[in-house]
Amino acid sequence: MTYKEEFIEFMVRSGVLTFGDFTTKSGRKTPYFINTGNYKTGYQASKLGQFYAACLHDNLGDQVDALFGPAYKGIPLAVSCSIALYEQYGQDVNYCFNRKEAKDHGEGGTMVGYKLQDGDRVAIIEDVITAGTAIRECLPVLQGAAKVDIRALVISVDRMEKGTGDKSAIQEVKEQYGIDAYPIVTVREIISYLHGREIDGKVYIGDEMKARMEAYLEEYGI
Repeated sequence: MTYKEEFIEFMVRSGVLTFGDFTTKSGRKTPYFINTGNYKTGYQASKLGQFYAACLHDNLGDQVDALFGPAYKGIPLAVSCSIALYEQYGQDVNYCFNRKEAKDHGEGGTMVGYKLQDGDRVAIIEDVITAGTAIRECLPVLQGAAKVDIRALVISVDRMEKGTGDKSAIQEVKEQYGIDAYPIVTVREIISYLHGREIDGKVYIGDEMKARMEAYLEEYGI
């Protein structure tokens, strides 16, 4: 089993990837939903870090000096990914994250953890990306800390759907900021792997659900 396949099963078992009738923030009626807020145990945090580390290592090797986790969901992701990179690949990669509000005492500032240096190669570790808002918010933070080279954005799932225009959020990030985004899995990979497959005795994507997901992607997908 590849790490991608293992991650899909992990999301299902964690209650993060669910199927039914949902409405996204943008008002779209979707047959599936990804709620990363359902990760809550030490085991899940450890496994999640391993999946992010595998994706990062698979795409960038050791070409990263620091991981940045945008507050708040990105913070535990960056930390767990950093631990996994060390334990699995022997890469001792720095990590840092931002505060939502600047600290006005002690060392002050908005950044916590590793102090970024000019020329550092940085990977942003996020849960999901929809409209790219989080990226737009954290870029000034990173660029204000040092003249860094933002190498990648690593996310859990690419929903592969349009943002506000005719391009996906991932495509917009690449076009506007020159940053490559790497998802651990895409929704197409989820459909392909789970269709007709039992997970703990239950089939989550049967023919009907597959048809609904395909119809959704036909309307909103890229």
